[in-house]
Amino acid sequence: MLIGTGDAQRYLTDDEIRGIVEEGTAALPVDGKRVLIIIPDSTRTMPMPQMFALFQQCLLPRASAVDFLVALGTHQPMTDAQLTRLVGHPVVDGRAGASHVFNHLWEDPATFATLGAIPASEIREISGGLLDRDVTVALNKKVLEYDHIVICGPVFPHEVVGFSGGTKYFVPGIAGPDIINFTHWLGALMTNYQIIGSGYTPVRAVIDRAAAMIDCPTTCFALVVSHAGLSGLYVGTPQEAWEAAAALSAQKHIIYLDRPVKRVLSIMPEMYDDLWTAAKGMYKLEPAVADGGEVIIYAPHLDEVSYTHGAVIDEIGYHCRDYFLKQMDKFAAYPGGVLAHSTHVKGMGSYDAATGIETPRITVTLATGIPRERCERINLGYLDPATIDITAWEGREDEGILVVPRAGEMLYRVKAGLASATTALPGATATP
Repeated sequence: MLIGTGDAQRYLTDDEIRGIVEEGTAALPVDGKRVLIIIPDSTRTMPMPQMFALFQQCLLPRASAVDFLVALGTHQPMTDAQLTRLVGHPVVDGRAGASHVFNHLWEDPATFATLGAIPASEIREISGGLLDRDVTVALNKKVLEYDHIVICGPVFPHEVVGFSGGTKYFVPGIAGPDIINFTHWLGALMTNYQIIGSGYTPVRAVIDRAAAMIDCPTTCFALVVSHAGLSGLYVGTPQEAWEAAAALSAQKHIIYLDRPVKRVLSIMPEMYDDLWTAAKGMYKLEPAVADGGEVIIYAPHLDEVSYTHGAVIDEIGYHCRDYFLKQMDKFAAYPGGVLAHSTHVKGMGSYDAATGIETPRITVTLATGIPRERCERINLGYLDPATIDITAWEGREDEGILVVPRAGEMLYRVKAGLASATTALPGATATP
């Protein structure tokens, strides 16, 4: 049974939020049981301190353990100080009062338990023939050590899966490298341009199939949130809570423009501390930019491409999907997740293998602390952030210039459809 409510025109009150959490937790059969709550890291807007406190109040008196696992995917582990800010309660040596707060240590093979594999026949059917191989499902072994799992996280339009949240907290949130790389590459084949904000997608179907291998009752608290407040909170199975939240997110998080824009200044908040995360300033704007246009990622505070994958990105650079597809013998050994990130940042485009000429649909320019030389090496444009006067950019919509404050969560589209025709998907691909 789905519990909760939402409204795109207002924010829930603290009393409403408390009431939904109390009703939702009261319905959980967790008396004397061990509960693991999977939560986002600091790169997601989320009233985590409020939810953390409510879970403590509602579950600790009943359950034998209430612990938290941060769904980092391949992000960097968080320090105690960072975890303290995340949950709003002092965290010392990975403990917040009676609760453990665990990082998902994705680089440590000992983190994982292999739950099974999705056979190639299912992958072929789900992906419409785009990919055809077995996919190993390995998740953080803590999902086997508790009696009830709770997913708690926000839902936004997402470049790989369509809308985030729900079972995405299992994959890629606490997953092993094979299925992370596979799902991201599948999303890249379909392209961010096509998949973002598009509802239930083949990538979501793969993730749901993997989640079905978890032999533990799971409940989802799905939030629809902005930095100004919480618009919706739904409690139910991961599927039903995500579906309700995604429907509200489609109303709350998608802005429709009358016509494509020529230039975008995506102003990135400091919660994005490398390009790997700040690239959402491109993902969420690409569908609204006209052919030949430009997205400028403005983040003077940012001086790293990726704390985790920077060395690989320095090798391969940023390119459109077809650049990799037409040279898979050269790039097959690279992680699919990194190749996917590369294509999402570069955006739609074409590549002529005979001439070696790559033609991106739009230009992506970094106005960050990353120096010009590195921007050029990774195949992105450079603009000195000190030369940007934001006020001089504002109020120029009639010129096709759009300024997006706090970019990265709102998806921009054009009312009449996408900004231009998309490149046809290939009938078959190699798998990195």
